[in-house]
Amino acid sequence: MTDGPDLIVVGSGLGGLCCGALAARHGLEVLVLEAHDRPGGAAHAFQRCGFHFESGPSLWSGLSRWPSANPLAQVLRAVGESVPVLTYSDWGVLLPEGDLRVGVGSGPFLEAVRQLRGAAVADEWQAFMAWLQPFCRAAASLPLLGFRDDPAMAAVLGWRGLRAGLRHAPRLAALRGSFGPMARARLRDPFLLHWVEMLCFLISGLPLDQTSAAAMVTLFGEWFEPAATLELPVGGSQAVADALVRGIRRHGGALRCGAPVERILVRDGRATGVQLSSGDCLAARQGVVSNASPWDTIRLLEEPGDWGRQLSQTPACSSFLHWHVGLRGEGLESLPVHHVWVGDWQRPIDAERNMLVLSMPSLLDPSLAPAGHHVLHAYTPANEPWHLWRDLEPGSAAYEALKQERGGLLRQVLGRVVPDLEERLVLELQGTPRTHQRYLRVHQGSYGPALGADRGPFPFGRTPIRGLRLAGAGVFPGIGVPPVAVSGAIAAHHFVSPSRQRALLEDLGV
Repeated sequence: MTDGPDLIVVGSGLGGLCCGALAARHGLEVLVLEAHDRPGGAAHAFQRCGFHFESGPSLWSGLSRWPSANPLAQVLRAVGESVPVLTYSDWGVLLPEGDLRVGVGSGPFLEAVRQLRGAAVADEWQAFMAWLQPFCRAAASLPLLGFRDDPAMAAVLGWRGLRAGLRHAPRLAALRGSFGPMARARLRDPFLLHWVEMLCFLISGLPLDQTSAAAMVTLFGEWFEPAATLELPVGGSQAVADALVRGIRRHGGALRCGAPVERILVRDGRATGVQLSSGDCLAARQGVVSNASPWDTIRLLEEPGDWGRQLSQTPACSSFLHWHVGLRGEGLESLPVHHVWVGDWQRPIDAERNMLVLSMPSLLDPSLAPAGHHVLHAYTPANEPWHLWRDLEPGSAAYEALKQERGGLLRQVLGRVVPDLEERLVLELQGTPRTHQRYLRVHQGSYGPALGADRGPFPFGRTPIRGLRLAGAGVFPGIGVPPVAVSGAIAAHHFVSPSRQRALLEDLGV
């Protein structure tokens, strides 16, 4: 076995990159291994004919200001990196009630509710937001980069952190469950409940009664501030991944792409390294962090045991349809950067073909498309069933026919925003759950584990194998960019002393 670094991270999704960057910043020798030819996982991008296509997250916030409660912003600052962003303040929503353009922040949304539903419903929303504010302060009282899944967390937070935790203890306890009971206790108007459930599904892939209360109050704490904005990283999501890679290398770590891991090696109950698909074996002096999904991590273990068999039964969110479009852009400048479409409130929010997201980032960042053109990423967010695609061979006539059939809804909704769409089309590429599975190497092309907060909190990334930790959407605090950043930080800090972790918080001032 070739001598290796202190820590090997399997997978360069944002959770794995945050883990690697922080561990390197703390002085560990780190190697991140990625099967794909570029880092980022779902946050990677690709180019065709001068168009820069996004493959993953399209809604960003909290990166442009400091101090920031966004853990990704905190990780970037900790490793000496930043990402320039462009800001915008509204988005389009295509709802059964009609087409709206809604401003981000408390005031613009309140005015939209007043015009749509009347003064009484606006008052109901305002009262709800006022009631939520103490919960938002409670969620912000404990720095997410201070989390550990061992008793040493008390030493990391220190007396000030523990005192803040005690002061907010009752509200923090309420945030351990799902957001459903909190919303239903205070909201009666159907539109308001539908709106909140839409936001829940956008950030977690789960409906209202399964989405984490902590995640939602954190979102409301950001989005509904008076000066709130949404953000677009200059260069797209790939720029975020690239900044984390720079942070890893700045502190002496390394990234190897095109290096798929075949096996996590375990000896005497301890993770000792990895075997690559090439047959090469690399030792890890302190341990291994898997940023692969729970199901894919289990496949990397020769003898996963009862724990592994239980983990393999983790329920999965559905997958995606992606539609990448290049189009002539004259006259589109007034469009919102984002649209969200909901087909029918009477169907479950996670029902197939009931929600779409449309993102046209070149409206803000013209470098993402050739001059006079725009680039668009349309996708069904975690609501495309895997079973429809499971038995079809990519490239077959049946596969191509299903692509055309299922993708018709994307074309139809975009046509509602761009009526002369067909005349503008220059390039279009389609991705299916099989595409998602292939490039992200994720079980069933899934968005991530469907672990409802109503059934208890997400598990931490601990395993019964010494020196093996998990990071990513399958562990605390769950799905979404800020949660996976936290998961990566927790995984890194398992290999770091509490004093070093506390020193990091002091350096950041969080």
